[in-house]
Amino acid sequence: MWDKLHNFSKNTALNDIDLIYFDPDDISDSRDHEIEQGLREVSTFPWSVKNQARMHERNNDCPYTSTEDAMSFWVEVETAVGAALDDDGDVILVAPFGVKPLFDYTITLNPKRPKRTDFDARICAKRWLQTWPRLVVKVL
Repeated sequence: MWDKLHNFSKNTALNDIDLIYFDPDDISDSRDHEIEQGLREVSTFPWSVKNQARMHERNNDCPYTSTEDAMSFWVEVETAVGAALDDDGDVILVAPFGVKPLFDYTITLNPKRPKRTDFDARICAKRWLQTWPRLVVKVL
């Protein structure tokens, strides 16, 4: 989205593509690795697969109840947007904060997870402000 807002003629290279799912019956790392391997066998995209049913442990949160609930704890608001297929095969957006923040030229610290150090580190590591110079950091 930020490429489009900045009128880039080419898409920015992806660091990774997060594939998230919620399966409380198998929270093993090995399941994530199996899915990643299967994806790498059919595409060259940089997949990162994580079962959100166990991610609360890494983040020291109460257990999440769904992928959307887990996304609502992500460090920044704008990255908490995903797509899923419903039972009819239609694409639905999953966005606990809505999609409007994607159009506001902002990178916003999630007030539900006010970890400023993690937020600043991600902005720096991902080079968002260098890549998309019209973005503004927003701390609520």
